[in-house]
Amino acid sequence: MTEVLFNGHAGRLEGRYHQSEIPGAPIALILHPHPQYGGTMNNKVVYTLFSCFQNLGFSVLRFNFRSVGRSQGEFEDGPGELSDATVALDWLQSVNPDARQCWIAGYSFGAWIGLQLLMRRPDINNFVAVSPPANEKDFSFLAPCPACGLITQGCIDDIVVPDSVTTLVSRLNTQRNVTVDYAMIEDADHMYNNHLVELYKIVGHYVIDAMKKKGPAKKRRGRRKKSELEENQEETLLLENDSDEINDFEDDASFNDE
Repeated sequence: MTEVLFNGHAGRLEGRYHQSEIPGAPIALILHPHPQYGGTMNNKVVYTLFSCFQNLGFSVLRFNFRSVGRSQGEFEDGPGELSDATVALDWLQSVNPDARQCWIAGYSFGAWIGLQLLMRRPDINNFVAVSPPANEKDFSFLAPCPACGLITQGCIDDIVVPDSVTTLVSRLNTQRNVTVDYAMIEDADHMYNNHLVELYKIVGHYVIDAMKKKGPAKKRRGRRKKSELEENQEETLLLENDSDEINDFEDDASFNDE
């Protein structure tokens, strides 16, 4: 993992980046929760998402929004952070010009920003939104939602009301040509305390299935050879094998919650 700095519209932005060794590997941008409630790129849920995409063979970037950590600028509650995410995606694409797919994943406030970015960037193929704050933020801009994706929600979340997320998912799934998978995690709160491994597995399986659906077409004759990415996914995630790593930071005080 490499520390990176890149220029945003309000100054320097700080990030952590993993470069895949697989040629043409897909890319993923991870967005953290609300800066004014302690949200940073080192949040445990953000790190879980980062690790999941990394272990699936993606080149992946997480970064601090303006005013967080070493990132410069002032918090703007939406417009500035969307600008930061746009710049971060531009940077990620600039160092991965041959990436075969582009994903966006965000948690809480970061999910709201990520879905706005999705509307502005047709080059994003799929999304993961963890606990989008549907009871506090307006998601009516998803009309129509331009890509399929996954939304997760904790059943005992006392910050994001579960019913509001269920309503959002139902509304999105009435739109044509879009399928939004929905995973409600029993006994999970907003921070996914003691449920990070479960979140990791749900996201990992979704990404693998989505990548298979959008993978290269099979040749007419003979069996298509598995790509290096597919082999990497099968060998590294198989999800049960990485539980110990996630359990290690499940209670690590160096990762803030939000």
